[in-house]
Amino acid sequence: MEYLEKYGYTPDEEKISAAIQAIAGNLDGLCTPQVLKSCFSMMDLTTLHSNDTPASVAKLVEKVNKLPDSYPDYPAPASICVYPNFASVVRELKTDPEVHVTTVASCFPSAQSFLEVKVRECEIAVEQGADEIDIVLALNAFLAGDKARAYEEIVAMKNAIDKAAAAQQRRVVLKVILETGLLVTPAAIAEASFLAMEAGADFIKTSTGKVDVNATPVAAYVMCEAIRRYYEVSGRKVGFKAAGGISTAKDALCYYLIVSNILGHEWLCREKFRFGVSRLGNSLMSAIEQKTVSYF
Repeated sequence: MEYLEKYGYTPDEEKISAAIQAIAGNLDGLCTPQVLKSCFSMMDLTTLHSNDTPASVAKLVEKVNKLPDSYPDYPAPASICVYPNFASVVRELKTDPEVHVTTVASCFPSAQSFLEVKVRECEIAVEQGADEIDIVLALNAFLAGDKARAYEEIVAMKNAIDKAAAAQQRRVVLKVILETGLLVTPAAIAEASFLAMEAGADFIKTSTGKVDVNATPVAAYVMCEAIRRYYEVSGRKVGFKAAGGISTAKDALCYYLIVSNILGHEWLCREKFRFGVSRLGNSLMSAIEQKTVSYF
């Protein structure tokens, strides 16, 4: 695997397993209101359902808008993540400029379409107000061994996003979803991580949440080690996003501790660390308030 050789990194599965076991044993000590609120501030609060409507998206935005009234000591989530056709709904209704508009794109979740279609979807998402775009690695190319095409697709979408954003005199963040549950092995996850970062990803993200195996601590550990190694070689800091099946406060704390242990304090901020979530918000709030909260 050429990227692993280039970066001198091979996942050590025994070491990773031992480290994750140690992390699991330390979660209770991390469960403080301060850390839980930090996790809350790094959420991409997500609705990606086939039955999403402008009204249902507007309802989620309104809950975010009213959060300071109901919970004044809570930070805002990092963003609201929707399908690209709802970017303008979020853009027009949100009241906090710190809450970004995130959309998925590249024919999410399968990425099974023509590159021209994926590129145009990215451009329209920017035109409609997306601050951040989450695209999907072309697994049809990567798993077939055509890594050059997988790389070139990311570059093409990044260039289109950058050009559309520049026309509006702003910058749009690019996150690349690796779909780690379908990559299966730690070596393949590391290879895809380096490929996406070299192609210009601002973040690498575990999963779409639409396959059988989504975010796992092992995948996160490998991706964070790859991010650290890439930073050591290139000097560029790439963010990490855990998404898919993260529903409890302990889930969030596990990923928080992985990022903290491997990448350090500099990554424990919304600029470098995100959770893609639909259910986690209520779980974090329940853990903070020490009672069941069903706000979102």
